[in-house]
Amino acid sequence: MISGIEKCAILLATIGEEAASEVFKFLSPKEVQKIGATMAKMNNVTREQVEETLAEFRGQAEKKTTLGMASSEYIRNVLTKALGDDKAANLIERILHGGDTSGIESLKWMDSADVAELIKNEHPQIIATILVHLERDQASEVLIFFTERLRNDVMLRIATLDGIQPSALRELNDVLTGLLAGNTNLKKSAMGGVRPAAEILNFMATNQEASVISSVRDYDPDLAQKIQDEMFVFENLLDLDDRGIQLLLREIQSESLIVALKGTSEDLRNKIFKNMSQRAAEMLHDDLEAKGAVRLSEVEAEQKEILKTVRRLADEGQIVIGGKGEESVM
Repeated sequence: MISGIEKCAILLATIGEEAASEVFKFLSPKEVQKIGATMAKMNNVTREQVEETLAEFRGQAEKKTTLGMASSEYIRNVLTKALGDDKAANLIERILHGGDTSGIESLKWMDSADVAELIKNEHPQIIATILVHLERDQASEVLIFFTERLRNDVMLRIATLDGIQPSALRELNDVLTGLLAGNTNLKKSAMGGVRPAAEILNFMATNQEASVISSVRDYDPDLAQKIQDEMFVFENLLDLDDRGIQLLLREIQSESLIVALKGTSEDLRNKIFKNMSQRAAEMLHDDLEAKGAVRLSEVEAEQKEILKTVRRLADEGQIVIGGKGEESVM
């Protein structure tokens, strides 16, 4: 069975260079990277897989209409004609999330080390404002290149950021060569807060994660607890449904799973066992018993790698990660 990302790669490889390049223009940097990497790695694609992918796409496309596909430019033009320039201006910015973020978008295409070098000497509040606009994994990678003191300061500011004021947007404009247009009439953008802080921490190494949480706890114990409550940790695999566990098990190596399960709860182990064949479960149980003592750092490292796979599968829409405060999926 091929994954959703592989279907995208097959489709784009099939429709030709010109059409595929037009599609890529509408994708985010992360999506381009994922699909491009998949296209580069795919080989021995069968005719049957191509035909199934095209048939599925055709079926999905036939169900769609042009409603809900209006571009930002279309929305601007319609509202301006209906309301006039003055009345439409404020409403347009509210609908389209306020301000020009083209500069921030350009950072998403840059190497994380280069982004860190570019912004590391700015005020921590400015850095926090920039990072909440990036993909969570990229923001985490950028933070790795900071000193521990700066990293902890920035993460605290992200966690306590309840919105981005126009004045902050204007400062970003000055710092990053006209990135964002400031306007005192703009409503603040709903960026930052406990959830983004937790999502960024999920991508950090365990020792860095612990340092950040400790620093936040010194400032505000309740805030630190809220962040930890939002984080998806290894024991949260218990919250995945059986299908999600089965999909995950197909993606990870047995040796990695054996190390990661060391020291975990009996409930989590049983959940893993019940989603394997009886023979595979018995082999895993025996391997766990035979493995002996493993350093905590090794266990945490393997758990982090498996959690990266969980997040990738969630990004691809193959599994659903639950979370406190998250809307239910019907």
